[in-house]
Amino acid sequence: MTLVATFVSAHGQALLDEALLARLRAASPAPARIERLDGEIAADLFAEAGDARKLEATLRAALDGAAVDILVQPAATRRKRLFLADMDSTMIGQECIDELAAYVGLKEKVSAITERAMRGELEFEPALRERVALLKGIPLTVVDEIIAERITLTPGGSALVRTMRARGGYTALVSGGFTVFTGPIGRMIGFDEDRSNILLGEGHMLKGEVAEPILGKQAKLDTLVELRSRFSLPNEATLAVGDGANDLAMLGEAGLGVAFRAKPAVAAAADARLDHADLTALLYAQGYRGEEIVKT
Repeated sequence: MTLVATFVSAHGQALLDEALLARLRAASPAPARIERLDGEIAADLFAEAGDARKLEATLRAALDGAAVDILVQPAATRRKRLFLADMDSTMIGQECIDELAAYVGLKEKVSAITERAMRGELEFEPALRERVALLKGIPLTVVDEIIAERITLTPGGSALVRTMRARGGYTALVSGGFTVFTGPIGRMIGFDEDRSNILLGEGHMLKGEVAEPILGKQAKLDTLVELRSRFSLPNEATLAVGDGANDLAMLGEAGLGVAFRAKPAVAAAADARLDHADLTALLYAQGYRGEEIVKT
């Protein structure tokens, strides 16, 4: 089987010089062919090998600590047609619930619960209810302020979504967060649709409750299965990215599940992980060249 190992430099860097590519080619356990995708930013290595994990481990060792990510997969099925993404700490740099908590001086308390939940130390649903209860009485107008002043889009995310859509792909933002954030943020990035939880209100204030049932790990998996069936896609044509424990089922089911700046347990379980590169890495992993990426 032909495997392709895609190497992507850290965001804003061009690290794949001839010397490093030569070292990677020499380390391959089978004869390898190198193709550049975007100058010294991204490149592919093709090799006949049967074990993607073993090839990845060998090539990662050859990187010798360079700030370069590696994604290994079968070359024949690398191009994807369905993309599902987590939002908080994946498509954006923040956890929206923590930013809401900051409004009432509880960010430290809430973010500690968030961190434990994302590491899988707490069950997601009760942890979400506990955090939402602390938000009671916050004006709904605060959401617009947070989006305008505190939310930052992860580099490469919009290019990833818009490039896949331009080539006929379908994209969904699937979050354990809240519709008041995923709606506007999903539109900013360019997603086809968004799914998340509903914060309940009383007048113009948050009630401190979330609508049931809560969208968590199982709902993310169910969304992937539903959309895959809707578009009659083989599983190999699906891509998912996330950072937390509630993303694990979705990442495990996807044809390529990628952990982004992820918690240790998530990074260890995913097919691939991004520790250095921005989200355009998920386009290079599909074989897109730099000139094919939609500029945003």
